[in-house]
Amino acid sequence: MTAVNLPASLIPTLAGEYYTDPGVFRREQSHIFENMWFCAVRASDLATPGSFRSVQVGRESVLVARGRDGRLRAFLNICRHRGAKLCTDEAGEVKRAFQCPYHAWTYGLDGKLIAAPNLTSMPDIDRTEYGLVAVHLHEWLGYAWVCLADEPPSFAEQVQGAVTERLGSLEAIDAYEIEDLQVGRRITYDVKANWKLIVENFMECYHCATIHPELTEVLPEFADGYAAQFFVGHGAEFGEEIKGFTVDGSEGFDKLPGVHDEQDRRYYAITVKPTVFINLVPDHIIFHRMFPVAQDRTIVECDWLYSKAVVSSGRDVSSSVELFHRVNRQDFDACERCQPAMDSRAYARGGVLVPSEHHIGAFHDWVVSSIGSQ
Repeated sequence: MTAVNLPASLIPTLAGEYYTDPGVFRREQSHIFENMWFCAVRASDLATPGSFRSVQVGRESVLVARGRDGRLRAFLNICRHRGAKLCTDEAGEVKRAFQCPYHAWTYGLDGKLIAAPNLTSMPDIDRTEYGLVAVHLHEWLGYAWVCLADEPPSFAEQVQGAVTERLGSLEAIDAYEIEDLQVGRRITYDVKANWKLIVENFMECYHCATIHPELTEVLPEFADGYAAQFFVGHGAEFGEEIKGFTVDGSEGFDKLPGVHDEQDRRYYAITVKPTVFINLVPDHIIFHRMFPVAQDRTIVECDWLYSKAVVSSGRDVSSSVELFHRVNRQDFDACERCQPAMDSRAYARGGVLVPSEHHIGAFHDWVVSSIGSQ
């Protein structure tokens, strides 16, 4: 077990129960996922009126849909009559309305109750009051971010503030014009590990030389063990012989139009709490969204975003996709190796962080302060 008195080089991690206890996970669902801005869906996935997607946010199923007026809206995916799940499909498209499969209560794309069996005989029912429960929604970087809190935190402080803290300014990410890019590839990973293990892994590079041979070939400084996102405004530079952010270092695509010269041939990584990772390289963006579904299971949806010209031309993106797909698999395999040990008596009081990982301690402090005591 971890010693109580640690040398200065080491600081403690969270105890093992933080990764295995269903009670801890329930507190994270209620105090973190349901209280913060949560990145739900790529807006372009819902291109036409009536298109929808349901996503799990904390304990709630949230329905995100495109209205007839072109606006995206979000609602709790629950019929107001008897609580049946309104949309049982993860994604799809309706013509004009959502209809509950239980008693046929029907809701417009704006959430208003528009029909129900015998509704005309109940003139005292307020169709807005008994409409779907709305969820706050904000679009940024081409994604719909939702918040279940009655009074959501400042989007500028929580989400955009994390980007500013990492890059030094919002203008630095604006240069990539992420909202105008298109999904060239999407891969969904079912990771049998706690969401915090995935966040911790992304925040450090102490493991990079051990498990990421392709990545450290492209980004040689990662072999030294310090993650680029540890330093404000710093982007890891491509190796001298590397032509592009690809699995073999071969040439990628043209630099995105707005990317500045000082951002060229550099990789930037950003963690947006609680569940988003943004990876910036000159010719594409890698955008991770996590959906924690249990204390030992996390769904990760990863988008590779390219210019419209690249996607519409049908050009082969496999070399750039393959690089970070391997990184993801290597990382998630490592997290899955750690998860069983979180229940071991050897990890009852947690592990330790070496100096290049000390910044993870701030993440642990944030988790503990966010969920409070039992």
